[in-house]
Amino acid sequence: MTSFTYIDSPIGRLLLSCDGEALTGVYMDLPSRPPRGMDGWMEDPNASPLPEAVRQLKEYFSGKRREFDLPLRLRGTAFQQRVWRSLTEIPYGETLSYGQLARRIGKPSASRAVGLANGRNPISILVPCHRVIGADGSLTGYGGGLERKRWLLAHEGLH
Repeated sequence: MTSFTYIDSPIGRLLLSCDGEALTGVYMDLPSRPPRGMDGWMEDPNASPLPEAVRQLKEYFSGKRREFDLPLRLRGTAFQQRVWRSLTEIPYGETLSYGQLARRIGKPSASRAVGLANGRNPISILVPCHRVIGADGSLTGYGGGLERKRWLLAHEGLH
């Protein structure tokens, strides 16, 4: 069973989901009701680990937290999993290009595939896909919109 809760943040309302053991999603730009595909989901702000996720995200947004310590369950292909694991290794306040990330995972010619995997990251912010930028330093692509990406990077002292 998937449980969820909402949190208001400086970048808008976020929906956090979990399976009772691990965080499974942090989503942006959602309506007040869960969208299609979330049938059977239950709003339960006390489901583990949602209360701790809310606390840590509030600390992050207030500038008191730079790293997250939560159980995560990321569902995707083996390639996506590699990309997402590598994202979690980008330190707070730093960025990598898609090409650099591709080289990091041992696939130097796969920057486009890395970009696609980055765009399918289900746990934004905690798995910091916002820290990936274009080779020329430009802010390219972000599922939550470039304004949110710009805000998150500025919050971390970048751009």
